[in-house]
Amino acid sequence: MNVVPPRHISLRDDLGAEVSIVRPVRRVVSLVPSLTESVAATCPDLLVAATQWCTHPADLSVERVRGTKNPNLRRIVELAPDLVLCNREENRRADVERLRAAGIPVWVTRIETLDAAFPSLARLFVEAIGVPAPPWLHAAENVWAAAPPEPERATVIPIWRKPWMVVGRDTFTGDLARRLGLRLVHADRPERYPRVDEAELTRGVELAILPDEPYVFTETDGPEAFPGIPCALVEGRSLTWYGPSLVTARETLTRQIAAATTR
Repeated sequence: MNVVPPRHISLRDDLGAEVSIVRPVRRVVSLVPSLTESVAATCPDLLVAATQWCTHPADLSVERVRGTKNPNLRRIVELAPDLVLCNREENRRADVERLRAAGIPVWVTRIETLDAAFPSLARLFVEAIGVPAPPWLHAAENVWAAAPPEPERATVIPIWRKPWMVVGRDTFTGDLARRLGLRLVHADRPERYPRVDEAELTRGVELAILPDEPYVFTETDGPEAFPGIPCALVEGRSLTWYGPSLVTARETLTRQIAAATTR
């Protein structure tokens, strides 16, 4: 029986780095929760390992290789993946370079807007992994094609407290918020996730969006810092993840914001 030898192709990831990928891709390690969910929803048999923060799908049963910022590089190399998936914001450059130095192909995404997310995910599947673009990707693009509601609400989205840190400029979450009709009051600062004091936190704010990740805001931990300001407690995944969650995120977040502002 004739055995077809593996075929290598050379591609460039979102950062322009050259990545040599073997065809067919059979083993994928994902170090990004959003990308883990995306692969699990599209070609689950290829996924062999993910981080401990990769919580979706809930029944995901693959080996865990620690976190996004401290992956177990030795174990990843031992798993001999055909491709490791990373993201510029979520993973450390040093870890990407160490994996590449060990001969592991690493594909790095750069996703800071919805307009960047859709082509980036399409390239990931079609070019890097070598499978058709998933139906959920087209569905998500259609969901977010609608114009944002008006008028805009002056909004703050904290991601941490002690110290308070909020979503600022040039972020995926900020772009998603804009499409929901929200204007981030701290987006004029130079930092992408600026630290603010308590006075700055609420100044000029009409609405506070409190996600459950990375800081877990709850009914008893967060809203008390915004007296007289409506607070919407939301699922962080809907607000920050790019992947299958985008199909339902707009409706979910719109409903949660409406519930907070019509009380």
